Amino acid sequence: MTGAGPSPTDLASQQGAQHHGAHGAHRAPAPVLTLAGVSLALGERTILRDANFAVNQGEFIGVLGPNGAGKTTLMRAILGLVPASHGAIRVLGEPVARGNAKIGYMPQTRTALASRRVRGRDFVAMAADGHRWGLPRADAATRADVKRVLDLVGATALADRPLSELSGGERQRLLLAQCLLGDPKLLLLDEPLISLDPNHQRGVVELVRRVQRELGIAVLFSAHELNPLLNALDRVLYLGNGVAALGSVDEVITAPVLSRLYGSPIEVMRMKGRIFVMSGDVEVEKHDHEHEHDHAHDHAHDHGHGHGHDHGHSNGNNDNAHGHTHDA
Repeated sequence: MTGAGPSPTDLASQQGAQHHGAHGAHRAPAPVLTLAGVSLALGERTILRDANFAVNQGEFIGVLGPNGAGKTTLMRAILGLVPASHGAIRVLGEPVARGNAKIGYMPQTRTALASRRVRGRDFVAMAADGHRWGLPRADAATRADVKRVLDLVGATALADRPLSELSGGERQRLLLAQCLLGDPKLLLLDEPLISLDPNHQRGVVELVRRVQRELGIAVLFSAHELNPLLNALDRVLYLGNGVAALGSVDEVITAPVLSRLYGSPIEVMRMKGRIFVMSGDVEVEKHDHEHEHDHAHDHAHDHGHGHGHDHGHSNGNNDNAHGHTHDA
């Protein structure tokens, strides 16, 4: 960060340039997502200041940070739902715009899925043309695409079952299937683990990683805990205090970097393959967020579909950051 040595973002950029330079004639693919000098604000609150980073094709990026750090706001900005106060956000080289079919999106707020009687197949099809109420009238192409994404996420057996009979992990499979309709190149998954028990969390992360590798797409997967993502991550994007730090786990999850992002002294402890982020004797990730059981109130979303549609109420008010500087 500030001071001696490059930031995690700078390190990642240098390593990428060295890697691609070593291959001579092999030209690196264009980034899926770039932020150039981007600042985001909610009212008078600075969420992100002067952020510069890129996400490449085929990367699994964990998006982490304390409550109010800006995870949801960043995703909504990528969708074109929150304008940047400064700088430019580009997806596949194009300026962000609402309704971008190259983006699949799973919002954090997923109200009332647990009580719905709609069949899994029909629920997935609702995302094809933005249906919000009632059953979709799918044409042959849509039906074929629905079948494809159900197969892709291993949810064919759920196609004829109502959502109300499914576990939280099974419903997450259908939400992921919705995100994959069409041909998205970037998935934005906003805290898909938030209402799941550890076993279902593990299953969702493994599923997303498998699908992401199979399709060669990029994923931004926000979470309130690092450990469920550790075996899937390529890099981590940590937000806090108006700053974005992007790099490997070893570059970003350090006491100096996280102390800067949290705005208070942080210790990082590694034990038996797990990482604990501590403030004094309190594990800050557990303190910030309480787990809900898989079958508890789901905070589900009525239609949960992706493809960059405007969901209007995706909990942007969670991101009450108090940022001041960005030096990544």
